[in-house]
Amino acid sequence: MTPSLDVQDLTVRIEGQGPTVVMLHGWPDTLALWDGTVAALQDGYRCVRLCLPGFDLARPPRPVSVDQMCELVAAVLDAVSPDEPVTLLLHDWGCFFGYEVAARYPQRVARVVATDIGDTNSGAYLKALTGKEKRMIAGYQLWLAVAWKLGRVLPGLADRMTRFMARKIGCRTAPDRMGWQMNYPYAMQWFGSYGGLRGVARVDKVFGPQIPTLFCFGKRKPFMFHSARWLAALGTTPGSRVQGFDAGHWLMHQKPEQFHATVRVWLDESTGAA
Repeated sequence: MTPSLDVQDLTVRIEGQGPTVVMLHGWPDTLALWDGTVAALQDGYRCVRLCLPGFDLARPPRPVSVDQMCELVAAVLDAVSPDEPVTLLLHDWGCFFGYEVAARYPQRVARVVATDIGDTNSGAYLKALTGKEKRMIAGYQLWLAVAWKLGRVLPGLADRMTRFMARKIGCRTAPDRMGWQMNYPYAMQWFGSYGGLRGVARVDKVFGPQIPTLFCFGKRKPFMFHSARWLAALGTTPGSRVQGFDAGHWLMHQKPEQFHATVRVWLDESTGAA
């Protein structure tokens, strides 16, 4: 049986031995997103993963604010690695929340592996988006935000809306593992629900030589989730690296061997395990 901890009603799974890597998924996924990643890393790393609050469909909806999310993740870090900083391995909304954790608790984060979401709250990113790209982003995100609002009264419709949009954008998560409960970050972004996203750290101001970062991104998307400036800054920062893949948003599913090899090599070099 896989060892696990309960941290503030979140089930935290722990597999493998070595430096601790804490994995945070995004929408519309669960800790199962990292199954292949754990298999690729657990012989040299202690892999820690959890479902973000509200993303475990076996439990009641649990929307949380940015402050609450950061406090929950910090509690997990304290529980699994009280004496040593950890590596954060992030994807999608896991990137957004993980970046904020790194900004608030820099002493708890030794390095970051970020997947496909970069400096989306920077001026450089917003300026680089075309009008068409902004409409595309608003279209799918507002759809999901509305689905969240409808979920309380029309959960069946809200689930169908969620699964429709996931298929539309190429998500491979099984439909029965997706639900409207996962959409609250979009309601936070567009409707200001649960305190909204105001006041979070500018991602492009968080990272530097003090937090080595591997940024992996898919090249086959209708729009990017990072700016050229973000890539240039990380690419010239000692200890950091950027790597593009001929894939979409879910690199760990679309290019698993290449993605996991890239992560493993960088982690080995960064932690001195090479």
